[in-house]
Amino acid sequence: MEQMKHDLDMAVLLTVVDEGGFSAAARAIGQTHSAISKRIRYLEDRLGVQLLVRTTRRMRLTEAGERYVIEAREILARIAALESEISDRSGRLRGRIRLTASNAFGQKHIVPAVVDFMKQNPEVEIDLTLSDAVVDLVRDGFDMAVRSAVLPDSSLVANKLMTNRRVVCAAPDYLARMGTPEAPDDLARHACLRLSLSSAFNEWGLCGRAEQRFRLGKGMSCNSLEAIHSACLSGLGIAWLPMFLVGPDLEAGRLTPLLDAYRDPASDSAVSIVRPASEIVSARIRALTDFFVERFRNAVL
Repeated sequence: MEQMKHDLDMAVLLTVVDEGGFSAAARAIGQTHSAISKRIRYLEDRLGVQLLVRTTRRMRLTEAGERYVIEAREILARIAALESEISDRSGRLRGRIRLTASNAFGQKHIVPAVVDFMKQNPEVEIDLTLSDAVVDLVRDGFDMAVRSAVLPDSSLVANKLMTNRRVVCAAPDYLARMGTPEAPDDLARHACLRLSLSSAFNEWGLCGRAEQRFRLGKGMSCNSLEAIHSACLSGLGIAWLPMFLVGPDLEAGRLTPLLDAYRDPASDSAVSIVRPASEIVSARIRALTDFFVERFRNAVL
């Protein structure tokens, strides 16, 4: 019985953190503000440490609280996965999956895939978050993520879905006005459209003269890949965009590929579906992974 209370205390604390406060957590759980506050005080008294710093305007986790939340998420996730695995033996998939993907790839490919999966498995609830931020799956409470990047975190289990190829391109209107770059070094004299994210997103996959780094000319920057795509189509400059986004534009002549002779094949990345490593994996997680792998099998963009 005592262990059940501990599990409930963990769940209440995670709800407070995820909802951003006691009042929101109380509404989410269906309890009073005072009941939630009492639960947290009881948990802190039992542990002998302060987990949350609370003021009239904001709330934040202490260092001990941050560590407790990370471990609590993993413990509760393992309990949920174990219960799910046992109940899944009935043959019907059910339960919730928290999934995250980038905005551009998510809108174009993941949303349609999720819709089809949920039609086939109506008792599975998928909570999809589209964001270009690389989230910490365990800390932020996600079950899975679709990523197109190098995956340095060895604690993640990855299944490759497809190869993501990027291409340097521009609208014919821009090239008619500003000329066509013949080598990577020419880009310094052109308007180059950049993502205002980490520098890795702006390391265009080209081999310059003697394999030296080349400079990109000044141009619009934005945190949205879709916005960069629109600006490129409008003739605002040259961009380095994924084929899954610009393939139809290249075929229709709305965009022109550039500097293909200088393209570095090593710049291609794998689009993978990843999850935290665990000895217990629920049937719905395995099913969604298999569904994505089959859907994107042999796809090279």
